[in-house]
Amino acid sequence: MSNQLKLNPIEVMLQTQSLIILDGALATELESHGCDLNDPLWSARVLLEKPEAIEKVHADYFRAGADCAITASYQATVDGFRKRGIEKPEALDLIKKTVYLAKKARDDFWEKEKGKTNRQKPIVAGSVGPYGAYLADGSEYVGNYGVSDHLLTDFHYPRIKALVEAGADVLAFETIPSLQEAKVLASLLKEFPETCAWLSFSLKDGETISDGTGIQECARVFNDHEQIAAIGVNCTPIPAAKLAMSVLNRHTDKPIIVYPNSGETYDAETKTWNGEGACCAFDEDSVVLYEAGARIVGGCCRTHPGDIEALAKRWR
Repeated sequence: MSNQLKLNPIEVMLQTQSLIILDGALATELESHGCDLNDPLWSARVLLEKPEAIEKVHADYFRAGADCAITASYQATVDGFRKRGIEKPEALDLIKKTVYLAKKARDDFWEKEKGKTNRQKPIVAGSVGPYGAYLADGSEYVGNYGVSDHLLTDFHYPRIKALVEAGADVLAFETIPSLQEAKVLASLLKEFPETCAWLSFSLKDGETISDGTGIQECARVFNDHEQIAAIGVNCTPIPAAKLAMSVLNRHTDKPIIVYPNSGETYDAETKTWNGEGACCAFDEDSVVLYEAGARIVGGCCRTHPGDIEALAKRWR
């Protein structure tokens, strides 16, 4: 490991525990608290209108047993805020605020818990959602944007810089639908040599990411990237996630991360979830995922603190 790279918090946690437990859904949990997310900014809208709700959801997940909170910056971008009439300086402050809210929830929780638990202090992951999330048309589940690397670089760089400056412990490159975008994000890490990130893809099926690239190829491309701390998938049903875990486990030496959704299907046009949830026994599913190779497990859309509490009881 380079002397420039800080201690990898994922590596540190896995030295003393068999599984890192992530939090669950933020946006859909905010909806359950009465927040209206029917907006291109999605959960980032709550940053403007009710930031205390975000802090409360983070706190709920820490109390449930999460080792890591993912910030509310998935859809918080300079370009997205600009469409709402918010200029770049304020937009960057709002992006940094997502880290401050998560860290405050973590630090308040830890102040009450330290000395009473053998848990490690939880960490905060700065969410970097895909370009498709900004488009707000479901493109994060397709990935063929038809844009240049230069455009993606200019789009992602300001948010990554803001999250790093705000003190995120690790970055979460999540729901990434294309190999092109993943390569751009990984290359941007070179601008921040003390920072590491996990890389989590959206899936077309259990063996390919959304743009059709084989998950095996994704593992090969990033296996030797020093600043990629873990690789995996998120926002996909358990069956596809399990297959992807087994493929990744054969083709990467990195810790494997997975945070599936409830199993329901998202309709990008109506912005609604349909079908029945399949994560009825989330803790039991985690055993299946662990056996398939996962070492970092949490929940994505439509999961909630009860799911994370079940995970914590199973693994602690």
